Amino acid sequence: MSDFYLSDLSEKDKPWDYHRALTDKIRDLYRGTEFASYAERSAVCAKVLEFALTATDDGERVFRLQAARFCRVRHCPICQWRRSLMWKARFIKALPSIAADHPTARWIFLTLTVKNCPLPELRENLTSMNKAWKRICDRKVFPALGWVKSFEVTRSKDGTAHPHFHVLMMVPPSYFKKDYISQQKWRELWQHALRADYEPVVDVRAIKPKSGSIDPADPSKPLLATIKETLKYTVKGQDLAADASWLVELTHQLHKTRAIALGGVLKNYLSEEEPDQGDLIHGDEDQGDVSPDDPRWWFSWREMIKRYMGDQEEE
Repeated sequence: MSDFYLSDLSEKDKPWDYHRALTDKIRDLYRGTEFASYAERSAVCAKVLEFALTATDDGERVFRLQAARFCRVRHCPICQWRRSLMWKARFIKALPSIAADHPTARWIFLTLTVKNCPLPELRENLTSMNKAWKRICDRKVFPALGWVKSFEVTRSKDGTAHPHFHVLMMVPPSYFKKDYISQQKWRELWQHALRADYEPVVDVRAIKPKSGSIDPADPSKPLLATIKETLKYTVKGQDLAADASWLVELTHQLHKTRAIALGGVLKNYLSEEEPDQGDLIHGDEDQGDVSPDDPRWWFSWREMIKRYMGDQEEE
């Protein structure tokens, strides 16, 4: 059989090539630094992928990942991507139970920022942001029944860090009737909690389900899109791969920090535990039943062409 490639055979698996190519860049940036061990670990991350070719309920044939070896380096683009998929899958799986227990609840999406800071001050800023968030949660006006918060940092053109929070909050229906908090009020709350002498940029928007509440059998597309936005990567792959000294300092600054936190009733449905190897393998949203009789396909990373190429197939 002639050469065949994962990205040609499976549309949904095209991101593997992109993220693995970035992992090679991260490996090269870590080499020769104090984090050289991360370079060696990331060098072998997801080098070989084993898929089962199985059928969906509607008869479509799809690849489902069955085995891979992940390095679990925090800033490895492959592992960061897989963690994000795992968190999204966890949340989506929990949605029907959340909706059944809180049928009238609504959702809002809040973005909280601070001024850009020198990268060596990122950890200090993150600590201040977390303290400020706790102060907001302790306020009587805080409306959330439950929330999930993620931390993201982007690299500015001048090399400074732009840290911000994404918060998806479940609120009671009364929030939009008598307890509504405007964007300006959220800005004031955040500024006061930060104890900042400037007005930080804040964005808040309602997530509008199709019929005013979440249908357990069919979560609204706006909510699903917001879940994906909230639980995405901590740092963009392009930012990670931009500069060795920036990557090394970022690794110091974010060592043992928490990327995602939960609060309120959402703790009853989700866990803050870090994913294990199985979660990274089976964390996709569309994981279905796989039969031992389903054929297995293997793909190996080919760095020279930056693609996963098929090694063999078993019919």
